[in-house]
Amino acid sequence: MSETVMSQDSAAAPKKLSDNDVQAIDELREVYGRLKKELARVIVGQHGVIEQLSICLFARGHALLMGVPGLAKTLLVSKVAETMSLKFSRIQFTPDLMPMDITGTDILQDTPDGRREFQFVHGPVFANIVLADEINRAPPKTQAAMLEAMQECRVTAVGKPFDLAPPFVVLATQNPVEQEGTYPLPEAQLDRFMFLIELDYPSEAEEVMIARTTTGDALPELNHLLHAEDIIRHQHLVRRVPVPDHIYTYAARLVRKTRPDGETAPAWIKPLISWGAGPRAVQNLILGAKARAALLGSYMVRLEDVQEVAAPVLTHRVITTFAAQAEGIGAKDIVKRLLEETNSE
Repeated sequence: MSETVMSQDSAAAPKKLSDNDVQAIDELREVYGRLKKELARVIVGQHGVIEQLSICLFARGHALLMGVPGLAKTLLVSKVAETMSLKFSRIQFTPDLMPMDITGTDILQDTPDGRREFQFVHGPVFANIVLADEINRAPPKTQAAMLEAMQECRVTAVGKPFDLAPPFVVLATQNPVEQEGTYPLPEAQLDRFMFLIELDYPSEAEEVMIARTTTGDALPELNHLLHAEDIIRHQHLVRRVPVPDHIYTYAARLVRKTRPDGETAPAWIKPLISWGAGPRAVQNLILGAKARAALLGSYMVRLEDVQEVAAPVLTHRVITTFAAQAEGIGAKDIVKRLLEETNSE
């Protein structure tokens, strides 16, 4: 057993993992290391983004990638799918995209016996990793077509339910700069995304490396490291990672402080937030912390695991007021200050 496990508060320590699960976590840590090395053959930098994407995948969560064009958002998602031998599909969201373009629809087909009957043709949402490119370019009616898929892992088309094969992850991209011709994502849909992953500009050294590696003849093909069955097995393993009681309390306390009408909300936050995070934020904090602990080879969730996933979990769930926007205070700034105050208590 590692020193990380032994350093946990014994009074709040949960049931330990079985020997098989300990071995499985060691295997997952090794696979994660190989995954990062494989992606580094194509993706320059973005180490934090790769970690957060991996957390979402193994925690069965969806992610919203936010960044200006040219930061390899689409390339990263497609290469993650390539290394994992998963079915990948890309949906380019446009203002004229219809819900049936995502879910599929009935088409009249000729049968071998000469008759004609309707046959359901699956849409691009029937994949393991779905890239919803520029998701905010489609109207709310079309964006809503993703809601049932993201929450229930199924879609309803022409009045019939269709299950989506696991693993199923939606990775959506959004351009934060250009607002013309876009539609803000509904809060209900934003809440379905486990993480908001923000991509920043690369460093000078990374940008030089990008120019060297991407202006040649062709990008290298990546090796397949995992199959769908392996990912599902690791997803079940993540759910079994033990969490001490004080970690649950910390996550709940942190989320409750984001609600301006709550008793525990600090006074400074009330004029800055109109709506705080809901219970799904607490669930995603714990699940994200479990996945991070497992990927890094820890046999129990630590406080730092929750702290590391707090920003991507909470930022898109905190709705700022006009006063905050006028002062240039964003949700990320508020979450950062809340974390500092909660950690000092």
